[in-house]
Amino acid sequence: MELRYYQRAAVDATYNYLNNRNGNPCIVIPTGGGKTAVMATFCLDVAQKWNGRVLVVSHVKELIEQTVVTLSRIAPDLSVGVYSAGLDCRDTNNSVIVAGIQSIYQKAELLGRFDLILVDEAHLIPPDGDGMYQTFLKSSMALNERLRLVGLTATPYRLKSGSICGKENLLNDISYEVSVKELIDGGFLSHITSRGGSRKVNTSNLKIVRGDFDLSHIDELMDNDYLLSAVVDDIQQRAADRKSILVFCPSIAVCERFCKRYKSATGEVAALITGSTPADMRESIIKRFKGIDESETLFGDKPDPIRVLANVNVLTTGFDAPNVDCVVMLRPTASPGLYYQQVGRGFRICLGKKDCLVLDYCGNIMRHGPVDVITPPEYKQENNKKKPSVKECPECNAIIHAGFKTCPLCGFEFPVRESSSKLYTTAADESILSGETEVTDYQVFETNYDIHEKEREDGSISYSIKIEYRVALHIWKRDFVFPESTNPFARNKFVEWWDKHVCPELQSTRICPPTTCEDFMDYANWGCLADAKEITITKVAGAKYPRVTGFKLKEIPSYDSIRQKIQEAQEAPLHQYGDYDGYGY
Repeated sequence: MELRYYQRAAVDATYNYLNNRNGNPCIVIPTGGGKTAVMATFCLDVAQKWNGRVLVVSHVKELIEQTVVTLSRIAPDLSVGVYSAGLDCRDTNNSVIVAGIQSIYQKAELLGRFDLILVDEAHLIPPDGDGMYQTFLKSSMALNERLRLVGLTATPYRLKSGSICGKENLLNDISYEVSVKELIDGGFLSHITSRGGSRKVNTSNLKIVRGDFDLSHIDELMDNDYLLSAVVDDIQQRAADRKSILVFCPSIAVCERFCKRYKSATGEVAALITGSTPADMRESIIKRFKGIDESETLFGDKPDPIRVLANVNVLTTGFDAPNVDCVVMLRPTASPGLYYQQVGRGFRICLGKKDCLVLDYCGNIMRHGPVDVITPPEYKQENNKKKPSVKECPECNAIIHAGFKTCPLCGFEFPVRESSSKLYTTAADESILSGETEVTDYQVFETNYDIHEKEREDGSISYSIKIEYRVALHIWKRDFVFPESTNPFARNKFVEWWDKHVCPELQSTRICPPTTCEDFMDYANWGCLADAKEITITKVAGAKYPRVTGFKLKEIPSYDSIRQKIQEAQEAPLHQYGDYDGYGY
């Protein structure tokens, strides 16, 4: 069995941890990245090299089945047994046993001594208390005090308690981690994309109950013909070329209404799976959605394939459908793990699949950020504790009280946080992956310059030039340059900007560009600077603010046209510049 480079690195790093440290490590590999191949390597090593026994623990029978099938394919020489009441298997003597935690947590002595326990989806291990994992592990360690535990997960954190690794937890440290972005760039995962609009529907009454949104209120919100019709229309438009669309709904009622509305609008059946869907029906629906041929019916025909599949809290962890090329999120969540699991259904690569489109109608991308740089909950909490009750205006950089909805200096309206207050009738336009760029060109109708003051942490004041570009009747885009900066990088950027906006006689090769904001404003008032005709704004996913990254200029004023004003300034006895002779004029 040949491992991918990051799978090999995960195995080596974990062995290094087990050999040199006393704790229990956790391996973090994104959904679809091949955790089972890593587990198979551990199983082969322990069983065949060291004549030991391995237990692979999971929590749902679908994952148990997938793990057994994959282990048998990757390592056919392994003696793999299954202990799961749901699968009606109770093997106890194999060198490798794959088990459901619900079936074994009180049966450690029956299963016997193990040398290594691997926990798949390790983020489901409770942080403390006397849960099933703790009960089983305590009993297993009584049989072998040298027993070691290794967790594997794509999301090493929980909503309420943060990181699953800690000094007092069952898992203590992350031994290896590889990012979603790295595996996408390497071609091991499908590219993820998201684009859409921003018409908003107010859901300000949505509350958090037991760590996540109270989804019962969503039923009332989405019992709305306009909302569901708009969502269906948007999906039709944006996902017209998609072959396998997976929809996450917050409740059975919403799921049923969505499927009914979708069929009414398109004539196409949207299948539905919930926790109460009979097992045989669920299996048939999933096969049709995956494109797996089914047997002919009594009448000699085959059931139609399914293009759109909606579900309620079912097809997240453990659902493996590489053909999914569109994920629709109608289920808002405050859980970064659940957000990741929803998006993760589109990570796997498949023949003929170019990428996976994520359509987010409930603000999850805005709430949690790009899926490859989700911040663990405890870091958010710590940062919130440290932040004073102030905020910075993204337009003019003024530091103002956090309660302001509109900046008192420049009039910028702060957007309402989307964590629990918005649903959308068109998919969100935030990028689903960090580093993705959105570049937009704007025609400029007016350019203004002004001195901007900003208070530093030590109480002193820094000065810069605020440049405002009017790109529509009442829409302005802002940029800043720093003539007074002592930072070489900032100063060089300003000089570069200056040389592009002035005539050759005033460029840095002939004179010293202004070193104070007052000097700069004099030049601006004399008409020395070319106005912008067009600007380019670049928005990078994960970055705090969009930036002006390019511009096309109108004609640069000639030195002859401004010479008289400069001459008058030179002759003014009390002018702030003093004598211009140093410039050679």
